[in-house]
Amino acid sequence: MSDGKIFDKSIQDWQAEREILNEKVLSIAGLEIKRFFSLDGQTYRAGALDAKTKELLGFVASLVLRCDDCILYHTIRCKEEGVTTSEFQEACSVGLIVGGSIVIPHLRRAAARWQELAAEPGSA
Repeated sequence: MSDGKIFDKSIQDWQAEREILNEKVLSIAGLEIKRFFSLDGQTYRAGALDAKTKELLGFVASLVLRCDDCILYHTIRCKEEGVTTSEFQEACSVGLIVGGSIVIPHLRRAAARWQELAAEPGSA
């Protein structure tokens, strides 16, 4: 923790690892896996709901499912889509009420990562 990070892996390291691992999956992927990856990307594009709202929905679903990788991914995407801290806090409340107290450890990590993203240079 000498670099001031709360976690062993920085967000940038996590993103780089995710990209490498996705490439490995896709290098062995059949049609079904490739279609699923494509569908995942298409689902979060703006449509009747804007991309920001869809990322908030993905974030809440990830909290309830307690998937830390998904929570971090959607936390990053929420920040990129311009979600405000107030909006993020309300989404956290929805995830907690739907998922119950078992969500709290994941909520802690999400809040810490949100603060880390907010502290980055150039962050609004």
